[in-house]
Amino acid sequence: MSSPSQKGTALVTGASSGIGAVYADRLARRGYDLILVARNQQRLNAVADRLRGETRRKIAVLQADLNEKAGVAKVEAVLRDNADITMLVNNAGVGSVASILQADVDTMEAMIALNVTALTRLTYAAAPAFVARGAGTIVNISSVVGIAVEALNGVYSASKSYVLSFGHSLQKDLADKGVRVQTVLPGATATEFWDVAGYPPQKTSEVTMSAEDCVDAALAGLDAGELVTIPGLHDEQLWTRWEADRREISPKFRNAKPALRYGVGSR
Repeated sequence: MSSPSQKGTALVTGASSGIGAVYADRLARRGYDLILVARNQQRLNAVADRLRGETRRKIAVLQADLNEKAGVAKVEAVLRDNADITMLVNNAGVGSVASILQADVDTMEAMIALNVTALTRLTYAAAPAFVARGAGTIVNISSVVGIAVEALNGVYSASKSYVLSFGHSLQKDLADKGVRVQTVLPGATATEFWDVAGYPPQKTSEVTMSAEDCVDAALAGLDAGELVTIPGLHDEQLWTRWEADRREISPKFRNAKPALRYGVGSR
């Protein structure tokens, strides 16, 4: 029987395959115990059994459908009550390549429930618990389409823009409370995501990264103290300039009168 990890326990959502399963593998090898969350019990058990055998870490599985309120509530309770949890990886998500004229609105609503609502609720469950313990790490998986918003389905892109914006706010709120927040923006990654999103050929494209490389880069970024990690962006100065420009323009919105170009308002 393995002893409790000195690094604590990482809870990983969407852990039965793809990026989530690689996070589970890498974190176990770094010495974390794990709580693996996903809908598919059989796949969860397979990942957990393999990692127990290879790493000797304590691996628990928690079957939960994060598109359902009851599933989210189950995971929220664990995050609030399990004092061993030191890391939350909000990885569960779904995407689409369909335009507004092709996509079913109920499917889009379900995407928002998973990509936005579930991620938000789990973060809200973890953050106060981490603050109370004086330490913790929250990793939220966004996407490069949170910036390159025209690339895929608009609801998917908007949901990932939300994750990026949410991460900035979390970093502001939690920076002095011992809680680290990292937002990861993968590009195209070779996972089953593309089967669900509706474009399987993307998995074998020359611009598509392996899930292993994506997660290894993300963890290297976490080690380096990055607040935002974009594994596929080779020129990091592009992001630095983007962020600097965003922060520079923000105070310039604070005007009581409309800009002169609109020709309205009091003179």
